[in-house]
Amino acid sequence: MTTTHDVMKWQVLALAIGLFPGGRVAAADLSSDYSAARVLYEGRHYAEAREIFRRLSTEQPESVEVSFYLGRLALWFDEETAACSYLEKAARGAPSEAHIQNALGDAFGLMAQKAGWLAKLGWAQKCLAAYERAVELDPLKPAYRWSLLGFYCVAPRIAGGGRDKAALQAEAIRRLDPMGGRIAFATVCLSESRPAAAFSQFDDLLQENADHFLALYQVGRCAALSGEQLERGRVALQRCLQLTPPSGEGMPTWASAHHRLGNILEKMGDRTGAAEHYAAARKVHPDFRAEKDTLRN
Repeated sequence: MTTTHDVMKWQVLALAIGLFPGGRVAAADLSSDYSAARVLYEGRHYAEAREIFRRLSTEQPESVEVSFYLGRLALWFDEETAACSYLEKAARGAPSEAHIQNALGDAFGLMAQKAGWLAKLGWAQKCLAAYERAVELDPLKPAYRWSLLGFYCVAPRIAGGGRDKAALQAEAIRRLDPMGGRIAFATVCLSESRPAAAFSQFDDLLQENADHFLALYQVGRCAALSGEQLERGRVALQRCLQLTPPSGEGMPTWASAHHRLGNILEKMGDRTGAAEHYAAARKVHPDFRAEKDTLRN
């Protein structure tokens, strides 16, 4: 059965690029191809976007933005060496672009995760330096402060981590984006094993508006991650699937909601139901990978 998501996907693709029979992308000039790749990327059709960006990279090898997107896509598919290569190239071409520095920090962070014990610290320090550079270049962008918050929550103190530092970033995020600040403080509370404090960030919002999508989703996320208030989380996420998700970079989607429902049902012992929701997440977003979703999701 064709879903609303399927119809929307093909409408976007048709508007963006046009298709030859058999599904091949129609020939177009470089600017049209770049626009098409961007539409696919922002629509989270990452495998398809990467095919076009790879072709563009052979035609425009010095393009900073093409290297940037190829680096981001390599990160999505856990290709840490390729990610570093593309993003270091982009950073050489545009050393003062905050979005490139932030992505480069992600690449160094993935290298740290994959490296042996002796190399981890060096990669972690490079990760932190890139994140700090992104915030220095654009201190009013909450997403870059989210990167620092995530680093501080998980990195050991010897590498520069610390939950006290994470709380300072959560406060900075709250000044820039009140809702984002609530989510940031909930994230810090979860990292400190204080689930009740995490849930409480959203109580007043739901009293004012029982259908507040982000508050409902975050209640579900808190339940999924903490194992607490599972029934409340299940009900909240089921309601999310009846509402329209907010648009914008880093926002949770129906795929995110399905995945978190799967987490909750798994904790409740319903493995069949969990599997159904994990499959539903992949149907909504074929390239969905929970570990690559944003920190707040």
